[in-house]
Amino acid sequence: MTITIDPEQRHRFSGPEALIDLSAARHNLDLARAMAPGSKVIAVIKSNAYGHGVLRMAQALEAADAFALARIEEAVRLRQAGVGKQLLTLEGFFNRDELDAASRYQIEPVVSTPQQLSLLQQCRLQHPVCCWLKVDTGMHRLGFSVEQAVAAYHALRRCAAVRPPLRLMTHLACADDLQEQATERQLQRFQPLIDGLGGEVSIANSAALLAWPQTHYHWVRPGIMLYGASPLIGGRGETQGLRPVMTLTSHLIAINQCQRGEAIGYGGSWRCPESMPVGVVAIGYGDGYPRHAPSGTPLLVNGLRVPLVGRVSMDMLTVDLRTQPEASVGDPVVLWGRGLPAEEIAEAAETITYQLFCGVTQRVRFTEQAIG
Repeated sequence: MTITIDPEQRHRFSGPEALIDLSAARHNLDLARAMAPGSKVIAVIKSNAYGHGVLRMAQALEAADAFALARIEEAVRLRQAGVGKQLLTLEGFFNRDELDAASRYQIEPVVSTPQQLSLLQQCRLQHPVCCWLKVDTGMHRLGFSVEQAVAAYHALRRCAAVRPPLRLMTHLACADDLQEQATERQLQRFQPLIDGLGGEVSIANSAALLAWPQTHYHWVRPGIMLYGASPLIGGRGETQGLRPVMTLTSHLIAINQCQRGEAIGYGGSWRCPESMPVGVVAIGYGDGYPRHAPSGTPLLVNGLRVPLVGRVSMDMLTVDLRTQPEASVGDPVVLWGRGLPAEEIAEAAETITYQLFCGVTQRVRFTEQAIG
């Protein structure tokens, strides 16, 4: 598997580049819809679409039924950019100004705290807002308790600032772990509210969409799977039919012939076991590559695996080229993406793919480009 790069660009740009495959994003959305054919799809594009570019992904995922952002400010920027699709904000609103913006731009806030409910009851809005009531069934982060939810639901139904339909939502804490019973317990807590209050319901995140079909209901909320990474512990997107959207690339900018026993990089934490070529790649933690990735973390040089050696620097990292004696300065390097699952890099660095994607910094050049 190779990355197709314009030969002229190869010499013009030696620094990091994130290749964004929008056809892969559309494929992943189609898969999400096929997994829950009776549900509408809320594509989660918060945090700059998990680092992929929110407007870019909103355009690529136009076939979704709605988009979810974290905050009002994110949703307002999409409205101002001309996105007319149904938008909801998972954290709701924080103050009167944000509630007014939700009204003006017809953004649907998730209501999850007594303070938000109180503000809605006190306000006269030019345009009433459609709301989602968040119920805490076991995540213990945001949401009304099961005991409080019925009263909150009826208070919202009576509120002049709220227009129908009023929908129910909860969030699953452990859906990524197929052996964990917490998901079943959360569903059992939520079921009486579903039965008693009726209306449309959203439960399933990416993990639940793939692994817990009983959670699908009226709306599903895929996030990480839209970007090609598995939401399941130990999973790989490709084994679940997903395709990576981001391929993070750079180039070799130097090859050093190092002697046995010589230390590589800051702190001299890795020493050459023999005389060997060591490649220098133009990417580092200043670009979003995890600083704590250990020696042995794989990269692709010319499509073939080589291990990271030494500490990751701000702008560079070093690789063992003993298996690639023909490698040359300017050769392409893949840090994660097509041919090298981001899940594998995340596991090596003891983090998660969400953090890898969201951590790619602004100095990395993003290019919409076919990958083959």
